[in-house]
Amino acid sequence: MTDGKSLLIFLLHVTVISTVDSKKNILLIIADDAGFESQIYNNTVCKTPNLNRLAQQSVIFQKAFTSVSSCSPSRSAILTGLPQHQNGMYGLQHGVHHFHSFDGVKSLPLILRQSGIRTGIIGKKHVAPESVYPFNFERTEMNNSINQVGRNITHIKLLVREFLTQKDDRPFFLYIGFHDPHRCGHTSPQFGPFCEKFGNGQAGMGVIPDWTPVRYDPDQVIVPPFVQDTPAARQDIAAQYTTISRMDQGIGLIMKELTSAGFGDNTLVIYSSDNGIPFPNGRTNLYDSGMTEPMLVSSPHHSRRWGQVSKAMVSLTDIVPTALDWYGLQYPNYSIFGHRERTQLTGQSLLPVMDAEPIKGWDTVYASHNLHEVTMYYPMRVIRNRNYKLIHNINYKMPFPIDQDFYVSPSFQDLLNRTRVGKDTHWFKTLKQYYYRAEWELYNIVNDPRELHNLAKDPQASSVFKEMRHQLSWWQNQTADPWICAPHGVLEDSGRYQSAPQCLSLDNEL
Repeated sequence: MTDGKSLLIFLLHVTVISTVDSKKNILLIIADDAGFESQIYNNTVCKTPNLNRLAQQSVIFQKAFTSVSSCSPSRSAILTGLPQHQNGMYGLQHGVHHFHSFDGVKSLPLILRQSGIRTGIIGKKHVAPESVYPFNFERTEMNNSINQVGRNITHIKLLVREFLTQKDDRPFFLYIGFHDPHRCGHTSPQFGPFCEKFGNGQAGMGVIPDWTPVRYDPDQVIVPPFVQDTPAARQDIAAQYTTISRMDQGIGLIMKELTSAGFGDNTLVIYSSDNGIPFPNGRTNLYDSGMTEPMLVSSPHHSRRWGQVSKAMVSLTDIVPTALDWYGLQYPNYSIFGHRERTQLTGQSLLPVMDAEPIKGWDTVYASHNLHEVTMYYPMRVIRNRNYKLIHNINYKMPFPIDQDFYVSPSFQDLLNRTRVGKDTHWFKTLKQYYYRAEWELYNIVNDPRELHNLAKDPQASSVFKEMRHQLSWWQNQTADPWICAPHGVLEDSGRYQSAPQCLSLDNEL
């Protein structure tokens, strides 16, 4: 006799799966601390022929932004569509840092698995807990060497082949988390500051069979405007370029596997990076040098837009709504903590931009940062539009923190040593200016792209300042930001304040 309850569950399961287009797949490729080192973005020195080829079949986004400039928090935002302060991944996942997303968060891989879509991850995962971020196929630093699954492009190629050739007719979501071009001077200094020697065939370095190392002349590299132009920094950039070239060759191998397996014509391919490059003013900062990201979106159903540039302002939090739109799925109706308002995405699907360049809208992005390493408490909130950026430095009384692998980097040691002996740093600011920041920073991005002239106290910018503060506060409310009252007040949102939460003043003279 058939159990009625079991039959009902089975029918509901079939109903969910039937809404998914079985001919649509997604390949998401996330670089680790990459920037604009590619001909796609006018860097003529760092050679990226495979990314260039992908760009020819993509919409090229010129104004893409991360929602947080730190590894684990950014990856959590990519996979949940929720900013780090909303999903709970406030800092790094590994080791003593030990930050996890809230147990009640419904991530993209979780939603997709429950909807009958096969999920896979190869390379850097760096998020937890497993119950929030489950994948059917997982080859990551959780069960492998991070350099092997994140930098060894031959090994990555074979893992991609293993996933794509499994006998499974379900649509798939495959997430590739490269570890290149992340620094490794802190963890594996024998391989060079960017692990640029790893697998290059030299004594003790091992061999990556599919990699042809590309070496760069430090005198020829393009120094970003936010990095000091010194011999040490140029050497550092040259090493970075070598690992970007390795990643690029890996992307070429992955795309060949996709085509060989017969999925080239039904797979949405997205390429981006998690945060800014690991150089001064870059990663862990929410200046544009730490927020702006490369982004390519290649859709087989939008070939009319291939090779075109979009100036729409997009966020990495748009990836989840884009994926759900691609599969024809709805974001679930739930609350992270079960008793508060419904959890909602604030990002939007990129598929309409793939149809046509938007005439209006797509002109504002937000960002939220709390920590990187556990000791690096420096919460910031940001709103940026086409003309202005407003940064709220909540812990502004403290110096801006420096992470371990950046501290030992040649570029930062160069700045530090030059500052100590009073030599010209050839940088656009001093270390003191870098460490100590105003509570509010307002910049005219058009006239001041390096974000040097703070207009927060300029009477002529007071109306802009007031309006952007209002918009930022609105977003913090929409995303249930626990820091919304900091540093001047305490958020009371339970007990007698549950129906009308309030910021109560601390009278702390800040």
